Amino acid sequence: MRLRFDAVGLFTKDMARIVAFYRDVMGMETDWDGNAANAELKADGFRLIMYGREDFEKMTSRRFGYPQGTNGTMELAFEAENYAAVDQAFERVTQAGAASVMPPATEPWGQRTCYVADPDGNLVEIGSFNQG
Repeated sequence: MRLRFDAVGLFTKDMARIVAFYRDVMGMETDWDGNAANAELKADGFRLIMYGREDFEKMTSRRFGYPQGTNGTMELAFEAENYAAVDQAFERVTQAGAASVMPPATEPWGQRTCYVADPDGNLVEIGSFNQG
């Protein structure tokens, strides 16, 4: 039996804030209206699922440990059109409240990339291999 990778899920302490970040700042689409314990966001065929930490613990009847502050557990990567768009996106998302982790830089492997942290401290990469 083959399993198909379907989505990435994040557990959050503040659903409204994290959904607003990925919807309003990162441009993902959702129909979440604030009444459900989980939210699904979509962009370019990718699904990002959000679940309130307390709601998830209640559902599973278990307690979990969560990273505090900016954490390096994983990253969510967003592709920009080109180098200039990486710089523009970094400015836009940090002005909208994302925490700067690493300003745009061109790496030796040819990628222009930067990192910010979402409201729960998850790393978000914005990058491009396209100079033009």
